[in-house]
Amino acid sequence: MAASRRDFLETLAIGTTGALGMTIAGCAQSALPPATESTKKPLRAAFSNAGLQSTWCELGKKTAELWGGLLNVEIEWFDGEFDPGRQRDKIDSLTTRDWDFCCFQAVQIDSLAEPCKRLKARGIPVISMDTLLVDMDKMRDTGVWCEVTPDHVDMAEKSVGYLMKKIGGKGKVIHIGGLDGHSGAQGRRQGFENIVKKFPEVEVVGGGVRWCDWKKEKARNTFEALLQQETTPIAGAFFHSDDMALGSIPALKGTIHEKMVVVAVDGQKDGLDAIKNGTLAASAVNPVCRIHQTALFLGQFIARNKEKIETVPLEIITPGPLVTADDPRALEAMYYLADPLHCIV
Repeated sequence: MAASRRDFLETLAIGTTGALGMTIAGCAQSALPPATESTKKPLRAAFSNAGLQSTWCELGKKTAELWGGLLNVEIEWFDGEFDPGRQRDKIDSLTTRDWDFCCFQAVQIDSLAEPCKRLKARGIPVISMDTLLVDMDKMRDTGVWCEVTPDHVDMAEKSVGYLMKKIGGKGKVIHIGGLDGHSGAQGRRQGFENIVKKFPEVEVVGGGVRWCDWKKEKARNTFEALLQQETTPIAGAFFHSDDMALGSIPALKGTIHEKMVVVAVDGQKDGLDAIKNGTLAASAVNPVCRIHQTALFLGQFIARNKEKIETVPLEIITPGPLVTADDPRALEAMYYLADPLHCIV
């Protein structure tokens, strides 16, 4: 009960930050010097995240556009298409244009380092979202002002910890990962391993994580292959995203593995629906709205207040509570906070 209450309070804390964001939206101009032509005109920002095929990334885009409208920031979107090369080409093409700030989630660490350096040379701030654009000690030299990110290790530990509780800490489990060059996926792998090593009676099917590049079809095919090689029921599975989990769960029907406990990371509407109907046991919230919203808040304050890079924190961690059917209040709160009409968490 204590853990459930703690998760609920953490969820409410996220909502409080959303309310703060609404205050910012209403009062941003009043916090500035008297209006001039330069403060009245809208800011221009370039945004890119990993790939709009993902419901997580799609909601991030909606968040930036919603809050951009509230804060007088014109957003132009550059879809990463889950392809480091294609994302790099798009970001290369925007570096000669004028922006007040840029916010990027890289498909793969280091893939956007060179265009970020060119933006730095032109005095355009870059904010990193969710995953590292470059290693932390190289951020400022590359022109990245701040990293707005969840704690990927913690999210995985919460989700996998719940899985261990549900399966009694023993049995076979499957681990389906995102993209191995993605710093967030690396953190989720670490979180999985941190928990599983505490349970000597747990066996990971296939010996370890199977990377599926965030692609639902690849995850489904990989999952099915792992199911077919086992002749005794598999107890559980951990997926790095709700999308991959929900795309794979139908493969359990009619097999000896039908009672498998499945957990994931993301905690947005599709995952919440699956938790409510019992398809998914749990999901740790990767607060997509808060990440994109916070990056936007920072960028517009940096531009409008003419802030210096040394005054901005290198990293801002966004909390990610675990959502399960055990606490219906927290579940209902998340439905409201993550609704595209609000885009708060």
